Amino acid sequence: MENILTLHNLTKKFGPITAVNDLSFTIKKGNVYGILGPNGSGKSTTLGIVLNVVNETSGSFTWFDGNTSTHDALKKVGAIIERPNFYPYMTAAQNLKLVCQIKGVTSEKIEEKLEIVGLLERKDSKFRTFSLGMKQRLAIASALLNDPEILILDEPTNGLDPQGIHQIREIIKKIAAQGTTILLASHLLDEVEKVCSHVVIIRKGIKLYSGRVDEMNASFGFFELKSNQNSVLKDWLTKHDGFKSHKEEDGKIIAFLAQELDAENLNRQLYTEGIVLTHLVKRKESLEEQFLQLTNNLN
Repeated sequence: MENILTLHNLTKKFGPITAVNDLSFTIKKGNVYGILGPNGSGKSTTLGIVLNVVNETSGSFTWFDGNTSTHDALKKVGAIIERPNFYPYMTAAQNLKLVCQIKGVTSEKIEEKLEIVGLLERKDSKFRTFSLGMKQRLAIASALLNDPEILILDEPTNGLDPQGIHQIREIIKKIAAQGTTILLASHLLDEVEKVCSHVVIIRKGIKLYSGRVDEMNASFGFFELKSNQNSVLKDWLTKHDGFKSHKEEDGKIIAFLAQELDAENLNRQLYTEGIVLTHLVKRKESLEEQFLQLTNNLN
């Protein structure tokens, strides 16, 4: 599958603060990628670097085949990394016509792009009459005017009401279905889970996970355990290769699996070691639990 964007050990420092720390991943054509992380994790800085508005401290990135200059590559990119900024006294269509002139592209696709974002009927309405959600949809239409190979969105649903969030997500799915690669930054797990095929999870500028969303969801699960010998049980779990981590909550030990293990087998192993369980339940990790486990492990 063709590469759209590749990051090679990208690092960005602002004085003593490292916003992006040795970040590497590849965006491939035809997928929807989410850069997911808490606020302040380096998502926007990463997008700013690849869009040439922030200079990297070290590392590099390459567009497409690696032989395309960033200047030429950005002609094939559509991006929204700031709040929509149009002339309030001009109509939707007039604003998009101006964008076409700035980008040096034909204005014949304005109505087509307005239809994609559900604003064709409001093409002659002034921008100042638009709701926040409509303004964001118009911004997406403007980013599509050059028929980009990749659409980059930074927190596309930020500040929107539930209806506005739903509309933006449906538009993203529609654009992706037409073959456009999408890269969006978000702190909302729900957003990534609903619209993305792939996810890169970062915190404090460090990559914690990169891969398919459904593969991340295919974890081995975890056990809820309780014993009158909890300290001995925790020691045993620490030494067992089958568990990647554990924590204690409300007197129960939550033990996250690194490989497949059924409850009967675990119970037998512990009994052999002289550890008797008073509580044993196996559960499946949700994507949210895995995300929290990943991001909380980095202090």
